[in-house]
Amino acid sequence: MKKQLTIIAFAAFALSAWAQEENQFTVDAQLRTRVEYNNGASTPRAEGESPATYINERARLSMGYLRNNFEMKASIQHTGLWGDEDVKTPNGKVALNEAWAKLKFGKGYFAQIGRQQLSYDDERILGTLEWHVAGNWHDALKLGYENGTNKLHLIMAWNQNANNVKDAYYTGPMDYRDMQTLWYHYQAPKTPLGVSFIFMNLGRKDDVNGNGKANYMQTLGTDLTFKPAEFDIHGALYYQMGKDATGIKHSAWMASAKVGYKLNPIWGVKAGYDYRSGNDGSDKIKAFDQLYGSHHLFNGAMDYFLQKVPLGLHDIQAGITCKASSKTNMQLNYHYFSAAQKAINGKKSLGHEIDLQLTSKLMKDVTLMAGYSTMFGTETMDIVKGGNHTSWQDWAWVQLNINPRLFTKKW
Repeated sequence: MKKQLTIIAFAAFALSAWAQEENQFTVDAQLRTRVEYNNGASTPRAEGESPATYINERARLSMGYLRNNFEMKASIQHTGLWGDEDVKTPNGKVALNEAWAKLKFGKGYFAQIGRQQLSYDDERILGTLEWHVAGNWHDALKLGYENGTNKLHLIMAWNQNANNVKDAYYTGPMDYRDMQTLWYHYQAPKTPLGVSFIFMNLGRKDDVNGNGKANYMQTLGTDLTFKPAEFDIHGALYYQMGKDATGIKHSAWMASAKVGYKLNPIWGVKAGYDYRSGNDGSDKIKAFDQLYGSHHLFNGAMDYFLQKVPLGLHDIQAGITCKASSKTNMQLNYHYFSAAQKAINGKKSLGHEIDLQLTSKLMKDVTLMAGYSTMFGTETMDIVKGGNHTSWQDWAWVQLNINPRLFTKKW
């Protein structure tokens, strides 16, 4: 009898614990539409070329499940331009943006597996690239430990085109075949100081020379943030070594330093400098690769300098921010660009860019953004990027982002 009572008591305790464990299911939606007038963005236009106007759109539906030690998320999206599909097309551009499960083992340990977005530090090396209509994702296993001051993540990925009996070339669409990344972040408990370190080992198969050999490039660096009082200070330093897919050696680096200051509740100022090394005619690749970061966040909104710049880059930046109201923000940014190595004309100066952006929250779950940019290039810019610097280069856009939570259920 005593044994039976013990079993009943244990069962009752287990049922009570299960009933007290909170479960949550959510459904989120996003409709993001952006109209762009392109008269020289990404690639400078040549004399006589007409501007282009187009509308791109993302429609995303996400479902999430959460309980104490377990979390899942699945997200599908349709992306494209208005008019790029016939009304009778049988194959739309639908993709799986996220599909992952996260297991929490207590005391800060966890494992997350599946298709997931990777966002670290200022997103220079690994970012979500949400500006792009499709965004960034990786099929990976992430193991981690986190407490109040320390975070340690290990990320591992292996990509292949098919279930091959023998190892075959990996020809894409991902840029790498395998990847291992170790990231550590320390957040000081009593000081607004955060320091991160990252090491990434990236394997790419040599399908150009036909030997199927995997060559590896390593990226290592540090990211620092310090935010005392009204200041916002950021610095980063990265170095790349190893080999590209064809076996050519890498020796490249970049550095960034930025400072912002809040003058009052409305106005703020900022200044910064970015450097990326460039090829100098040696037998090594010295052009720094920003890999899988959110490239639109750096080096001008017109996106002239994204992952690699063969001659390298100096970017001197300055800006003004204005919080016009509780719902509206504006910023004006200036960039002076020059190459790190001289072009064939013996010069480095590339030009000046001015970016204006406005963000306004129209209502709950609805945000309107707009921007205008113009580039004043040089003859050296023509050599590096093409186009004609004497032609007016500008770009304008308006974006509406509708992102509501459709459903929440707790039990």
